[in-house]
Amino acid sequence: MIEEADRPRHPPTMADVASRVGVSAMTVSRALRKDSVISAKTRQRIMATVEELGYVLDQTAGTFPSKRSGFVAALVPSLNNSNFADTARGITEAIDGSGLQLLLGYSNYSVEKEEGLIESMLMRRPEGLILTGGRHTERARRRLVQAGIPIVETWDLPPDPIEHVVGFSNADSMAALVHHMHDRGYRRIGFIGGSSNRDTRGTDRRVGYAQAVEALGLSRGRVISFGQPPISMEQGGEALVQLLTRWPDTDAAVCVSDLSAFGALMECTRRGWAVPGRIALGGFGDFEVARASCPRLTTVAVDAYGIGRNAGELLLRAITARREKRTVSAEVMMMTFTVVQRETS
Repeated sequence: MIEEADRPRHPPTMADVASRVGVSAMTVSRALRKDSVISAKTRQRIMATVEELGYVLDQTAGTFPSKRSGFVAALVPSLNNSNFADTARGITEAIDGSGLQLLLGYSNYSVEKEEGLIESMLMRRPEGLILTGGRHTERARRRLVQAGIPIVETWDLPPDPIEHVVGFSNADSMAALVHHMHDRGYRRIGFIGGSSNRDTRGTDRRVGYAQAVEALGLSRGRVISFGQPPISMEQGGEALVQLLTRWPDTDAAVCVSDLSAFGALMECTRRGWAVPGRIALGGFGDFEVARASCPRLTTVAVDAYGIGRNAGELLLRAITARREKRTVSAEVMMMTFTVVQRETS
């Protein structure tokens, strides 16, 4: 792992690769062109060094004499999630008037796709990068550490941040929802989430649920993993049926998102199950659907816009410092979350 002291002050260059291998920059350039003629042994040495240093081909070379590309990049897992749309809006408004533009990438909850997007973004030399979540592939993390630009991770509290963080504990937020249900008198509480770990923040919420029921001395194991993240409304309804079929005495269910909770609520309506008479429901995100449903959904509210706004402002400060050749310390900005009680609990 690359220590903070080893973080380069500038992105590794073709000359750095050439110097390490002991060849000319032209030879490195040729090795990076798949159709060029170069010995397999030399190409192998060069590509190993490219990987080690985290060198990314600069597709803007010669285009920006000032070395300022004029844009920042942000990666989000979903484009049809209102929370991430609000985060992108917050970033955009934070950098408005700075002369910087936002380039947005979409990973579809795949760390492998995120890795490819990171490399593509870095080829265009953004002046800063904002990420959703704090878990990345080893290769992506190495690229980010070696990029030599400000990095902000959001919507999470990674144990080993790359640099700056604007986030909160997803585990603690779900634990707070479980404690709310307990305070309302519910004792047989289940959890509805995805069937894979693609959504790492959803995985953390499941961990928070498990920690809370154990701390409260409640029955454990009432977990339904159903559907690939992000779980749809329809899948939320199907998951609730599975939960109550397996554990008929369940009196409350907390869901990984408001969308799955709304689907569960609609399934209860179709089947004539009173909410919260038959079962109480809680979601996550405080989406518009949670506020507009009937009955309205209890949920965990997070300031999605504020996350974007703070991340954008923090990135802008770091970019300004870098342009002025000043160093800034890595910063972790904690965002708050709130359990919002409504009619479903």
